Amino acid sequence: MNGWSIAGKTCLVTGGTSGIGEAAASALAKAGARLVLVARSPARAEATIARIRAVAPQAQPAVLYGDLAVQADVRRVAAEFLASERPLHVLLNNAGLMMDRRQETADGIETCFAVNHLAPFLLTNLLLDRLRASAPARVVTVSSVAHRMAGRFDLGWTQPGARYRPFHAYAASKLCNLLFTQELARRLGDSGVTATCVHPGNVATRFGQNTEGFFNWGTRLVERFRRTPEQGAETLVWLCADPAAGPTGGYFADRKAKQPGRNARDAEAARRLWDESARLARL
Repeated sequence: MNGWSIAGKTCLVTGGTSGIGEAAASALAKAGARLVLVARSPARAEATIARIRAVAPQAQPAVLYGDLAVQADVRRVAAEFLASERPLHVLLNNAGLMMDRRQETADGIETCFAVNHLAPFLLTNLLLDRLRASAPARVVTVSSVAHRMAGRFDLGWTQPGARYRPFHAYAASKLCNLLFTQELARRLGDSGVTATCVHPGNVATRFGQNTEGFFNWGTRLVERFRRTPEQGAETLVWLCADPAAGPTGGYFADRKAKQPGRNARDAEAARRLWDESARLARL
């Protein structure tokens, strides 16, 4: 994308009120991007906006409120954005979580899968026409090196009654992020909209602190050895803002292209995931 500049571009960021999402949003705002944040809590959104404006006084972030675990909220967030008639140059799918036990959303879907994969899948699809109309544009989705621990693509773990292993559930959802990005890039073709995926590294954030017992304890134990949110956000910001970032369909860490695990390079699995996700999201 020669001539690409993030200044003046509209960037929609999920999970932008804490951790690497907030760090990325702040960096994009300092670079002159026009931010739209997706948030659940008005109080946290207001506090985040105050922190962003402290480092980027010219920034005027807008906020769309919704719970990404609920498909009706994802649809409402997309509808409100489209109704604003803003262009959309960057969609940063950053929101994610890890659960220490199986829970279901209001839609009857396992929560880790719903938030980490189905929400970005649905939101991206609902905004695709606006992204194409705003091209050149970018979709950046946060995955994790944990995808290598997921094994072969299989959604059996999301079903009621299946054995639930928390880290496997997280790793499998991150594998879905990579397969989704691969298939999205294929479908976008030469539309001028790119799709990339990123591993931010092991970052000291609030991530994992919604869990209890072992997972919360483990998260806090290793926190001192983690990257700062700003360090973790560097590759996200690079993929959103740098003219040379890419190519589409790629997986990146530390501003470099990486080869994902073998199971993340399965084109047939990517197509099956897309079809099943479309069914679950009622697209």
